Amino acid sequence: MRQFFLSLFALIFPVAAATGAPAQTLSDMAGQMVMVGFQGTSTEDAGFRAVRAQLAARQIGGVMYLRTNVESLADVRAMNQALAAASPWLTPLIALDQEGGQIRRLTRAVGFTQIPSAAALGQGSVAQAQAVYTDLAERLAELGFSVNFGPVVDLNLNPANPIIARYERAFGADPFEVARFGAAFVEGHRAAGLATALKHFPGHGSSTGDTHEGFVDVTADWREIELEPFARLIDDDLADMVMVAHLFNANYARDPGEQLPASLSPAWIDGVLRGDLGFDGVVISDDLQMGAITARFDLRETVVRAVMAGNDILLFSNTADYTPDLGAQIHAIIVNEARENAEFAGRVAESYRRIVALRQGLGAGR
Repeated sequence: MRQFFLSLFALIFPVAAATGAPAQTLSDMAGQMVMVGFQGTSTEDAGFRAVRAQLAARQIGGVMYLRTNVESLADVRAMNQALAAASPWLTPLIALDQEGGQIRRLTRAVGFTQIPSAAALGQGSVAQAQAVYTDLAERLAELGFSVNFGPVVDLNLNPANPIIARYERAFGADPFEVARFGAAFVEGHRAAGLATALKHFPGHGSSTGDTHEGFVDVTADWREIELEPFARLIDDDLADMVMVAHLFNANYARDPGEQLPASLSPAWIDGVLRGDLGFDGVVISDDLQMGAITARFDLRETVVRAVMAGNDILLFSNTADYTPDLGAQIHAIIVNEARENAEFAGRVAESYRRIVALRQGLGAGR
């Protein structure tokens, strides 16, 4: 046990020195890996108060919005101000999916000017797209958001795709053009101080199934060209975060018998994303309460596998079975596992390093 704690401290303190952040406890570092959704539309709602309390207790590091959390822009602004005030030591990541087109959380019904879909913008010029995204990001920043989950850099390879093509979320099928438009999204948001997340690694555009609904095997459909937009944007230092999808591909399975989705697969995250593509930024999972995960793994197994696979931020929408203290439960699983497993503790320390580095770049044009 003594050797374990010596190893743990050796992992923690170099992280603090490298990031310029004060040394934090294991508990603090674990909290930064947790991002959850909530119920409520105002600062007075119990669900909102619950996530604010978890932020203040350093059990979570981020909060995500769904459309059900939005009744007015004034309430959104007030909630975001309260979230930021709850964590003055390290401003929380406050995130939403505001891609454009049909994928948005803020709508014209509450007075927010919506933007066209990626498919529509992909028909125009990159300069026009960047202007649209810069304006969008400025309006999100004014409301207090710090993360927009985009751009979608999936390739539109399957016209019958139920989650990408159906909702016009892809810029196109050409990886070079998709990367160019993806860069416009990232640069527009960086100018406003917002972080982004390339999605959905390793590429969801060829799939025939929807991971929201259940297990999706892309072994026969996925093509290596789908990695190209991710590779280009990573090489150009335009990847703040990469969001990993819940897709299974037997050709990239270290143990095919487990049928692990990419989001829980070291082969994909450590092997391809960090190894082959050289990405050392923040890896964030897609929502770990989607059917592809919940149908096969319980909460503890999901959390442990996600961390060991290489995810830095574990995203839970808190919609599958709403639990006010879900963030605290996930945090406890991470802390307890780290206390028993030095390798797991090392993963936590590495994730903390990456997350702090990301936050230090927010608002600085990166």
